[in-house]
Amino acid sequence: MSKNKLAKFAEMATFPHVFQPDELRGEAELFPMKGRWGERFFKNTHPIVLELGCGRGEYTVGLARRFPNKNFIGIDIKGARMWTGARQSLQEELSNVAFLRTRIEFIERYFAPDEVSELWLTFSDPQMKMPTKRLTSSYFLQRYRSFLIDGGLVQVKTDSRFLFTYTDLLLKENAITPICRTEDLYSTETSATLPAEVLDLLQIKTYYEEQWLSRGIPIKFLSFQLPREGQLREPDAEIELDDYRSYARSKRSSLTVSK
Repeated sequence: MSKNKLAKFAEMATFPHVFQPDELRGEAELFPMKGRWGERFFKNTHPIVLELGCGRGEYTVGLARRFPNKNFIGIDIKGARMWTGARQSLQEELSNVAFLRTRIEFIERYFAPDEVSELWLTFSDPQMKMPTKRLTSSYFLQRYRSFLIDGGLVQVKTDSRFLFTYTDLLLKENAITPICRTEDLYSTETSATLPAEVLDLLQIKTYYEEQWLSRGIPIKFLSFQLPREGQLREPDAEIELDDYRSYARSKRSSLTVSK
């Protein structure tokens, strides 16, 4: 591990708004904020919004600036990346921001029923080979139900046509109608039809989003309400794979489609 990463980890350990429970020591099972984030940390009753896979935390911080009457928690396992947003929010004295370092697979250990009102999934790995690892899969949506309010909002922003198509098909399979759906978020035609609150969010761009846009890759957006009840089913369809991996890298595999 580089000295730079070690320095970031050491600094993050001093941040009062960063939580890094040790699952191996059972700290997740005794996590003191579960069910009490508003009372113990934010000291208010404002809605709580999570960004899952927050990376550098640009979106968490950007949302917190625009919505002071909401509380935002960025969640990721990559501490060295998270340090950027954690340090910036501390410098700006944003009292409505926190960060939680954990795997998304453990997410329900840290939040109680009805504690979260909204989720953001920003440029999640499409996990084209592993359906259960997709953050919009029925596997994860069922987990979100354990702490999301009934009809809580899920907002998905992605460069991946595969993940967008998969999520779109999953919503149709489960008779969930998107509130907002576009395959090219920044096109002039789309901008003319978007609600004002969505247009405001276009001002927030992550590091990776800037990369996709510089390559001419359109950004896709989906938002929907997740109902508490009802069995969630996976779509049964083959979906064309993305033909790229990340900036300056080639196609992911020799496969062309996946479920």
